[in-house]
Amino acid sequence: MNGRSPTSLEAPRDEADLVVDSATGVNVSLPVAGAGARSYAFIIDWHIRIVLFLAWFVVATLVYNGSWDLAPPAEPTAGYFGLVIAPGAALYFLYHPVLEIAMRGRTPGKRMAGVRLVTRQGAVPSVPAHLIRNVFRLMDFFPVCYALGLVVVALTKDHVRIGDLAAGTLLVYDRREHEGVLEHVNPAVIGTRLDVSTAELVEELLQRWQTLDASVRQRLARTLLARIEGVAPESISLSESRLYTRLMQLARGSEA
Repeated sequence: MNGRSPTSLEAPRDEADLVVDSATGVNVSLPVAGAGARSYAFIIDWHIRIVLFLAWFVVATLVYNGSWDLAPPAEPTAGYFGLVIAPGAALYFLYHPVLEIAMRGRTPGKRMAGVRLVTRQGAVPSVPAHLIRNVFRLMDFFPVCYALGLVVVALTKDHVRIGDLAAGTLLVYDRREHEGVLEHVNPAVIGTRLDVSTAELVEELLQRWQTLDASVRQRLARTLLARIEGVAPESISLSESRLYTRLMQLARGSEA
């Protein structure tokens, strides 16, 4: 016996997966992104940051000089620093933390690479975790071009860099397209009402609804809805059909 309940649902996994234990007793397996996906996402984000920085530098310099001249002043003033240098540097250095917080673990590069940042519990990282992770970019960058960070990613089990180790985060793939996971869940819902682990729990329960005993699926549905809505499971007094309908509405992004 392995000690697991016969009614527990567990997504297929391999050694590179992060397994999240949920309040429902349903284990969710999130595929961990490796160095390739990380590098792809970073390269995209790096190009976006450079374009944003250069665009600001050009426009702000033209405004400061009052002419079609991009030459910096011979003696830079506080006005030049405040209008041109400081905002441009902020665009470059705050790109990752601001967007990861605003997009709940994503950046444009991560979205294109199909990955997102999560905690080891599969949830969206907190603001302090995002900030800690990005402060450690300075160490990951050492000695040049994120060399130390890439070495750590290659050597660690979950392919995490130093910033992830400090913040307790890692990168996972948004979905297993080849396995059809999250078939019911609208991708736009993930990152708003549902985090990755909760979305996969909803999907697992919806897919296996008819194969579970009625009492088991009602218990799991109530516990899952309570987790999403932040209430006690016993306060959800819906019929079985309404429980299923409510889960489907949540998964599709409509109001329950």
